This record gives sequence, structure tokens and C-alpha cells, in this order.
Amino acid sequence: MSSRRQWYRVVPMLAVMATIFFLSHQPGDTIVLPDVPDIDKLLHSLIYGILAATTLYAVPKSRARDYPVRTGILVVLFCLAYGFSDEFHQSFIPGRCPSIWDIGADLLGAIVVVSVWLYRISSRLHIPSSRFQI
Repeated sequence: MSSRRQWYRVVPMLAVMATIFFLSHQPGDTIVLPDVPDIDKLLHSLIYGILAATTLYAVPKSRARDYPVRTGILVVLFCLAYGFSDEFHQSFIPGRCPSIWDIGADLLGAIVVVSVWLYRISSRLHIPSSRFQI
């Protein structure tokens, strides 16, 4: 299937990115979270895990199959870059401030999802370990 016919695969990723941007644009005093310690870090990991999953979905299947480790690394780096841009964006929003801990939580969520994906794709496709080189 040509890449022109698979344009729709980026829609979920763009929707997640738009959701992250929208939530990041809310002033700090308007966000109400449950009184659970570090719930914001859990939510960061969750949403960036979802971003990683939707980004993996956006990658053409043949590229992901032929270069799984490279694909995984690029997806994690993409999520990390978006996390940095999100924190930079928050620095301009009243009541919000950038946090390296938020970026760490974003990175953790992306790494967990990509690791699970790599494990599943390697066991499902019986990919030899030599294919898991960068």
C-alpha cells in the first residue's frame, strides 16, 4: 500500500499531540487533579505512552518491520522532543512552569510502550536477534 493511501495513520498521533497542547495551554489554577502524590507524573507517562503508541501506528508497517529498533529509538526521540517543546510552551502559561521531572515522566511512558512493542513484534514475527541492531 502506498504512503499516500496511509495518510490517515497519522491522525491519532496528531490528535494526541493536539490534546497535549490543549492541556498544556490551561492556566495552572484551572487544572484540578485528584489529591494523589505525583499523579501529574503518572498522567505525563500515560499520555506520552499513548503518543508513542500512536506514533508507532503512524510509521509505515514495512519500515517498522524492517528496522524495529531504529523505529523504536526514533519514536522515543520524537516523544522526547515533543515533551521538551511542551515544557517550553508551558513556560509561557500563567501558573505553569517547565519541569525536568515532567520530561522524565514523558520519556518513561514512551520507553515503556516502545519496549513492549519491540518485545511483541520480536516474538510475533520471530525476528532474529541480528535484526535488532541499530
